[in-house]
Amino acid sequence: MNGAASMNTWARARAPASVGNVAAGFDLLGHTFAGPADEVLVRRVPTPGVRINAIHGSAAPLPRDAARNTAGAALLALGAALHLDFGFEIEIHKGIAYAAGLGGSAASSVAAVVAANALLPAPLTPQRLYPHAVSGEAVASGARHGDNVGPMLLGGLVLASAERLLRVPVPSGLHCAVVHPRCELETRAARAVLAVPYALHDFVAQSTYLALLLAACYRGEIELLREGLHDVLVEPRRAALIPGFASVRAALLDAGALGGSLSGAGPSVFAWCRDAASAHTVLAAMRAAFAGHGIDSEGWVALVDGPCAEVVECGS
Repeated sequence: MNGAASMNTWARARAPASVGNVAAGFDLLGHTFAGPADEVLVRRVPTPGVRINAIHGSAAPLPRDAARNTAGAALLALGAALHLDFGFEIEIHKGIAYAAGLGGSAASSVAAVVAANALLPAPLTPQRLYPHAVSGEAVASGARHGDNVGPMLLGGLVLASAERLLRVPVPSGLHCAVVHPRCELETRAARAVLAVPYALHDFVAQSTYLALLLAACYRGEIELLREGLHDVLVEPRRAALIPGFASVRAALLDAGALGGSLSGAGPSVFAWCRDAASAHTVLAAMRAAFAGHGIDSEGWVALVDGPCAEVVECGS
């Protein structure tokens, strides 16, 4: 993304998994973590438009029609905005589980635009790639929000408004424990339970928690994070959609986590912890709680200040 003219005709990019919402930051706040990732191979072709040649690694059937696929829709938006006189062929490699709440839809979209960016005569900044990646992710979620896309473009914890991305500092050594139970929850279904209006006092409480969370990050005060890692709007309505969630949330707190909630729309659950050792203890407790409800799971421990999407190889 340095603005130099590109002679590349193909590029492969990787986008990491993410934790969306981060409790109080619904649709606004998210962070990446080193764990599963999606990769997209993009080839530049003479004819405008986007064609999906293959999709690998998905347990669920994903659309091959570019306009209905997150990666394809993102590149269509990019091509239209830049009035490109060429097009793209893409191959998607899914490493993030379907409907897991780990940003899988966004990851394919982001990996596609980052790879395609390496093929442009004048590559764009992450901020300028942002609206096109959001357009792709919206195909799956049914809404435009950047809490997964933003962190994948910048890395780490990111506040993503409709127009702007702002990377948020986090206390040194802060780790997350993320558990994915072996079940699925589609984002559209999870958003449907949010349709009933909220009371004003709940909105004020949620705003307070988000302000405390951001203040703790900017001040570098780990203990203050305990006061901000709460969700009184979304989590209560979605909790019933995830078997065993109440037990898992209780377990992560009992094990010493600073706080935690659903990762994105769920069913994955995240916890923030003061260090790696604490995060491993919390991870084991969360998985044991899911197991107590007869649910197998997988999990990861990683820094909250996670990686960004990047081109892993390219050529002509």
